[in-house]
Amino acid sequence: MVESFFNYLQFEKRVSKHTLTAYKTDLAQFTEFLDTTFPEFTSEQADYGIIRSWIIQVVESGARATSVNRKIASLRTYYKFLVREQVITKNPMMKIRVLKTQKRLPSFIREKEITNLLDTVRFDETHAGWRDKLILELFYATGIRLSELITLKESQIDLRNGTIKVLGKRNKERVIPFPASIAPLIKNYQQIRNKEVELKNHGFLFVTDKGEPCYPMLVYRIVKQYLDANSTSDKRSPHVLRHTYATHLLNKGAEINAVKDLLGHSSLAATQVYTHNSIEKLKKAYDQAHPKA
Repeated sequence: MVESFFNYLQFEKRVSKHTLTAYKTDLAQFTEFLDTTFPEFTSEQADYGIIRSWIIQVVESGARATSVNRKIASLRTYYKFLVREQVITKNPMMKIRVLKTQKRLPSFIREKEITNLLDTVRFDETHAGWRDKLILELFYATGIRLSELITLKESQIDLRNGTIKVLGKRNKERVIPFPASIAPLIKNYQQIRNKEVELKNHGFLFVTDKGEPCYPMLVYRIVKQYLDANSTSDKRSPHVLRHTYATHLLNKGAEINAVKDLLGHSSLAATQVYTHNSIEKLKKAYDQAHPKA
């Protein structure tokens, strides 16, 4: 039944590869718990008490609240599927509650730091150098997700109109504009790549030195390497560049609904978290400038 569930996620719900991997990891951990602690039960037979025991074990192992809540979400989706398929009649997740988490403002790179990185840092005049620079530029210029960047195909890029078409979560398509400075970077990268790399017939823009599509950990390492050397931010990942894109747009007066559409958010609530960074900036300016502050 678990395999049918994964097929449902992949082909009906059309979740991203990252989400599918997370579900598989969570269910594998739960199954392992059942095998060692309650070997007489399958996942279909597990009740509220058994599931609660697993969650307690995960919490006591030191997992963060956000990680625990993701595992709870995975099981909720799984047991809803079992009810839908009439494998079970009662959903054991009904009484399970998520853990309270402390809301944190999204980390972002300061304007001066990101400008310094993109405008003054010298990149190698090689395929890898041009690729790394374009990856950083594109993250900051468009706010795309890591999964969207590594699956970006050349056919999705419109150099004439300065836009890229990306396929986001749940196969939701959106068009994102990019500044005129990006087009020559893309052309230069393509020229170097086509000269130095033996390309495969996959059509992806970003490739490894062997011509294979880039993979998440490679891109993560690239971003972290350059942010480690050029940023004071606590977090240094591709997602931080997405946060930076959104925060800087709002700081410059962009309309929040427009930012929502650019990011591919399904609800405004997901975008509003970035307004807190803008408010904090306004408060700081007030404290520094107002005589009564």
